[in-house]
Amino acid sequence: MNKLIEGEDFYYNREGYVVLTEKYHLKKGSCCGNGCLHCPYDYLNVPEPQRKALIAQKNTIQDREK
Repeated sequence: MNKLIEGEDFYYNREGYVVLTEKYHLKKGSCCGNGCLHCPYDYLNVPEPQRKALIAQKNTIQDREK
């Protein structure tokens, strides 16, 4: 993978941590199983029960944005 571009592939959150974007994950091509905030793969490789909790959390956030 090429060099990451800030604002496109990642950003820094308030705590100073690197957060990978959905665009980055799509270029990567699969779920890594770490429960990433912007996972476009419905947390496919995250073990249960964490996967179910992450999907519920993502759905709650999306409902608030509507």
